[in-house]
Amino acid sequence: MGVNSGDGSAALEWTAGYVFRPYRGQEDHGAMAAVRLGCAERDRIDPRSIVEGLPTAAEIADASAKSDDPSQNQVLVEHDDGGVVGYSTIRWWQERDGTWLYLHRGYLLPEHRGQGIGSAMLNWAESRIRRLVQQHGTARTAVLGANAMASEQDATKLLLDRGYRRVFGLVELELADLRQLPDGKPLPVGVRVGPIDPSGYRAAWETVVDSYAGAAFTQRWTFESFLATADSACWRAAWDGEQMAGVALCSIRRQDPTVGEVEELSVRKESRRLGLGRALLLNGLRCLREHGAGTARLYTGTANPHRSYDLYESVGFRRQNVHVRYRKPITG
Repeated sequence: MGVNSGDGSAALEWTAGYVFRPYRGQEDHGAMAAVRLGCAERDRIDPRSIVEGLPTAAEIADASAKSDDPSQNQVLVEHDDGGVVGYSTIRWWQERDGTWLYLHRGYLLPEHRGQGIGSAMLNWAESRIRRLVQQHGTARTAVLGANAMASEQDATKLLLDRGYRRVFGLVELELADLRQLPDGKPLPVGVRVGPIDPSGYRAAWETVVDSYAGAAFTQRWTFESFLATADSACWRAAWDGEQMAGVALCSIRRQDPTVGEVEELSVRKESRRLGLGRALLLNGLRCLREHGAGTARLYTGTANPHRSYDLYESVGFRRQNVHVRYRKPITG
């Protein structure tokens, strides 16, 4: 294998009938979506996943438009017959503890695996990330990151063989039928649950941010980012007197309006074990049902210390796939 163009700006040569080339924009989105579809059976991809399902060409276009310099930070793999057989992407962010995470994600059609191409894609991503770290001046706190679902055996083996180690997992759960919701329980005296209007947005954001205090591997989340994606039709809050004690941020999936998502369920530390989480969750799920959703999805950390699984399963959620984050120090 010969890999040139460390900056990602030129073609990357592959000597066994494959070529790596930069992302070219609109012309690539259909081929990238076809790669994802072609991986689905081997990797046991859940097409309804809210973490990582089967994106359409339009969804890939939207994600690419939101990424930093996609022509430099996405690479496609073509076979010598001219077809796209894989691609890799890179993105990065700062976590609450100051760590800069540089995350790469690769997809390769199963029939082209086992020939060293996946390793070459990983080489490209790590080389590009090292260059980005130099440009950004983040070497002191930067780490390599990669994602793979537990069902992606090939990707998992590649990452472990290359020195990556699991740092956490997210388990995705589904409530298959929103018509079958259990009854709620009485709330403590002085507590009420209701919608969140714009005057309560900052308190809602602070409630979520505060609930992650001390949690490892969590991304910094600014109030501006919160506002940029605010869709409050099915947001619910619990107030203990005048104090916002918890929130359930629920929304209808834009990609599939029959699916609702519980994006956040957060209760302040001093208000836990009072039944607020269950009340908020059920209130949000009923709102999703009223807005046309037939099912609901959510995800939570596999090491969640607050026994949230018990709550979710008590209202009918069932576990689906586990999405794993891997990390490795940046060297060289």
